[in-house]
Amino acid sequence: MPRLFTALEIPRNAAMSLSLLRGGLPGARWIDVENYHITLRFIGDIDGRTADEVVDRLDRIDREEFQINLTGMGSFGSKKPHSLWAGVSPSPEMVALQAEIERICQRLGLPPDPRKFTPHVTLARLRNSRLDDVVHYLSGRGDFRTSQFTVGRFVLMSSKESVGGGPYIVEEAFPLYESRSAGVYADAGLLPEKSLF
Repeated sequence: MPRLFTALEIPRNAAMSLSLLRGGLPGARWIDVENYHITLRFIGDIDGRTADEVVDRLDRIDREEFQINLTGMGSFGSKKPHSLWAGVSPSPEMVALQAEIERICQRLGLPPDPRKFTPHVTLARLRNSRLDDVVHYLSGRGDFRTSQFTVGRFVLMSSKESVGGGPYIVEEAFPLYESRSAGVYADAGLLPEKSLF
């Protein structure tokens, strides 16, 4: 069984902006553009029956789409950096979605995720990159920011057993519904009527 995780996809224009950050750091193994994503919950290797239960429960999630943008950069591993990432703007809707997925996983008997949810897009894995080089690389790119984009679905992805960084495959997609506020006036018949004169 492949390793499973839930994630948000990165739209093409934001992924292209991220791809411009590639290069200029010795020891970095850059993630392929088509593998950029924001992990919501790592699930891991589970049997087929549990995977079916996860899909069934995720399919019942009923939440509105929301907007985020990618902003800022950093690295994990303070003294010995092991990966570079782009940050994600704060979003209560994203945090609530992630928390619901976490509750579903725990109810199905999966162990709690030991890591605090820190939304990010991994850009590179670092092998023997010097701390000074990483600091220098980040110092010139800290103001990175993409345009806002709408998250209209979340996905269940799989990865083959590897060092990390893909390839990732979308196994299932779970749509979020359009914001109610956009359609409230039309639904209530409160749109201004056109004058006949």
